[in-house]
Amino acid sequence: MGRVLWGAVLVALYLFLLAPILVVLVESFDNATYLRFPPEGFTFDAYRQVFGNAAFRTGVQVSAVTAAATALLALVAGVPAALALTRLRFRGRAAVEAAFLSPLLVPHIVLGLALLLILAPIPLTDTYPGLIVAHLGVTVPYVVRTVSAALASADPRAEEAARTLGASGFTAFRRITLPVIRPGLFSGGVIAFLLSFDETVISLFVSGQNTVPLPVAILQYVEYRSDPSVASLSVLLVLLSVVVVVAVERGIGLRRSLRSG
Repeated sequence: MGRVLWGAVLVALYLFLLAPILVVLVESFDNATYLRFPPEGFTFDAYRQVFGNAAFRTGVQVSAVTAAATALLALVAGVPAALALTRLRFRGRAAVEAAFLSPLLVPHIVLGLALLLILAPIPLTDTYPGLIVAHLGVTVPYVVRTVSAALASADPRAEEAARTLGASGFTAFRRITLPVIRPGLFSGGVIAFLLSFDETVISLFVSGQNTVPLPVAILQYVEYRSDPSVASLSVLLVLLSVVVVVAVERGIGLRRSLRSG
């Protein structure tokens, strides 16, 4: 009886979590010119409208370029930081670690305003570099966390032994430590990419007419319209996340990646 009860609870929980996605999925095929539920017709017109919308196409391009660059630079900045915080012992280490993780505790609207005040005079607002710098503030902490967790499972003595046998520091890291932390690198990079691609609040502050990421383009669209194309675009964004997760699963194993991250 207990097993049946727990099974029912798990099913109810899954339905609760999946219900919003299912509602949006069903609504994306409605043939109305406005949002309604339940839908009263079936058509692919909303998807055709999404692919035919120039603002959405441009938004996808801006978000993809920004997210890819942000993920790469977040790894470039986060891996050395994680190595330093994990391997080195120095005065103020706890304060430095807290500084790296502090963006996770600050509301994004506060970060967005601060970044606007910093980037506007340079000027870097409404530019790709400005968007990337802004997104790094909220993605680097995740990379530091995932890589630090992966480094915790790597034995530094093996790397020291390799250096004792004549290997350079870089060679020892590449041959000994890197294979161990690779799942953490993948998970950190994937998280950084998805966070950057989906970032809305900070992008609102630092983007402009020339660099409108997809989340901002969606907000601008729904400000004046409310039709099933919004639902169809939401479904496509969910599919993007699923594709990325499946790619990680097939490449290194999602469970291993998450355990390391």
